[in-house]
Amino acid sequence: MKIAVIGAGAMGSIYAALMADAGHEVWAVDTWRDHVDAINAHGLRVEGASGDRTVRTVRATTRIADVGQCDLCILATKASGVGPAAQAAAPVIGPDAMVLTIQNGLGAGERIAAHMPSRNVLLGVADGFGASMKGLGHAHHNSMKLIRIGELGGGITDRLKRVEALWQEAGFNARAFENITQLIWEKFLCNVTFSAPCTTFNVTVGELMAHSDHWQIALGAMLEAHNIACAKGVPLSFDDPVAYVTAFGEGMPNARPSMLLDHMARRASELDAINGIVPVMGREMGISTPYNDTLTAVLRQREAEFEREGA
Repeated sequence: MKIAVIGAGAMGSIYAALMADAGHEVWAVDTWRDHVDAINAHGLRVEGASGDRTVRTVRATTRIADVGQCDLCILATKASGVGPAAQAAAPVIGPDAMVLTIQNGLGAGERIAAHMPSRNVLLGVADGFGASMKGLGHAHHNSMKLIRIGELGGGITDRLKRVEALWQEAGFNARAFENITQLIWEKFLCNVTFSAPCTTFNVTVGELMAHSDHWQIALGAMLEAHNIACAKGVPLSFDDPVAYVTAFGEGMPNARPSMLLDHMARRASELDAINGIVPVMGREMGISTPYNDTLTAVLRQREAEFEREGA
């Protein structure tokens, strides 16, 4: 396949490198000019959970227009970048290209559908997939549990199985699911539990869980999102949401959520697609969300300070 990976940060770089190493024509598109130049000059290095390799066949660019029509477009931007990325890609990638978006939080499919036919859109969830940048053209693959993919409208299709096979053949643990919306919501509840609370208190997942007061705030935020899921009729695979997110956190006690990493780097995060979207949905449905209201207000204030610093 000809594949465009839009957003070649840590995770996008790993997607691009492994798929190019599997023999596909891969383009990495990113606004980070120095990173793009390093990939073109020296190749894209990935080390860690998927091995240590330098892939020299990845083509990198800052302009999606350079890519041309492709078979698969993987959107690996932050949630806030999904809409602009889809808008830029729509006239370039071709009307029959599949578009797979893999982000934290909710709403990515809707943001893409505003710029291209929703029939082209696949949704993905990266479960236990850790990654970080070690330098220009150099990503570290911290961990890999499962890439879950599904059709926006549900069901198992031939093209979904082809994309599943593509990921598996490139060395990823990947699986196609009939109801990806359920899985996105289950991951979302975990994100809500740990993202804003760990960021607010500047702690790892394990440190958050070990502090009684902070953990109760995190669970309060999660239960607000769970109430909304129940009101929306979202099917979930568990009856006890507290036990579910507790088990999730116990499996990665030393982790720092990406939201916290963004704030440590003094840059804006995916707040609006995670804890920040809970109050929006709550207002629409008449459900009170005081925990997420407060966490979101605190972190928005911090992000406003980051913006002023960069002005």
